Amino acid sequence: MFKTDIKNFLFNFLIILLIFFIDRVSKVYILKLSEVSNGVDKYLTSYLNLYLIWNEGVAFGLFSTDSSFAYNLISIIIIVIVIILIMMIIKNEGFKRLSLLFVLGGAIGNLFDRIYYSAVPDFIDFHIKDFHWFVFNVADVFITLGVILLIFIEYNQNKKKYNEEK
Repeated sequence: MFKTDIKNFLFNFLIILLIFFIDRVSKVYILKLSEVSNGVDKYLTSYLNLYLIWNEGVAFGLFSTDSSFAYNLISIIIIVIVIILIMMIIKNEGFKRLSLLFVLGGAIGNLFDRIYYSAVPDFIDFHIKDFHWFVFNVADVFITLGVILLIFIEYNQNKKKYNEEK
């Protein structure tokens, strides 16, 4: 039992570390590119640009503010959410745990930036013609993927419960 717990812990830690590493490498690359080029505004395809912005809010720039009190409060709330995610990961298993690990890995990546840079660098600009989605980063991709998987898992579990009750 103890060996299984250590294996699970190491596997979980490795996933979080991998997500954090991929996120850090992408952000460091963009920041270095920004230093060399005096900013990042690169056209990649007709659907994708690299465009560096600094996000002081939460997802998609929500709650951005110039107030340091609000910024610190949001950061504390994010830390509490990270702690709750860790507790949820401990209590779950399988794909639900994996989904939570994706969310946690991305959240830690963005939290690191909030603490280190006092803002989160976002740089992926997805668009279709003149409609641009919010600029985001790799950590946001993992958070979104994790949330989508969680919704899918909950939907299937509720559907299964509903069919069993019938």
